[in-house]
Amino acid sequence: MKVLVAYASKYGATEGIARRIGETLTGHGLEVDVVRCTDLEAAAGYDAYVVGSATYAFNWRKSARQFVERNADVLAAKPTWLFSSGPLGTETVDKEGNDVLEGAKPKQFEEYEKLIHPRGMQVFRGAYDHDKIRGADRMIVWMPAIRDLMPEGDFREWDAIDAWASSIAAELQAASARP
Repeated sequence: MKVLVAYASKYGATEGIARRIGETLTGHGLEVDVVRCTDLEAAAGYDAYVVGSATYAFNWRKSARQFVERNADVLAAKPTWLFSSGPLGTETVDKEGNDVLEGAKPKQFEEYEKLIHPRGMQVFRGAYDHDKIRGADRMIVWMPAIRDLMPEGDFREWDAIDAWASSIAAELQAASARP
């Protein structure tokens, strides 16, 4: 079974998650390509798809949105999973008592649920290194209020990422074992 893991990453944290998902799926005996969305024109030729993006202001990166929308028919016809990365820190609930990961869902999850009917959608914590920020983003993150909202560190939960990817592999292997 051949799986495409397509991703959009600005500073590398989401790429790391995509690569880890690819490694986990490969470890379960699946053939996997991990490719940046900007390097993909079409999605045809795979048995399953995992598509992910960094989230900024509750939106996926443009290249991931364009990839999904351009390939919606293909993705809707095959097993597809979506993931997002973005929340920083270790808090599990916000000031109002709401689940942080649930509250960090990108707007596109609801839209893509109707468009391609993914088998699963998951939000993972991201990573942030102030020294890697460049361009116009650099000016924004120098503002003290913004810096306080964006704790530095790698908050990716590798066990949760591995478990999610392993569940995808199990589902795909169970489906391919059926007559």
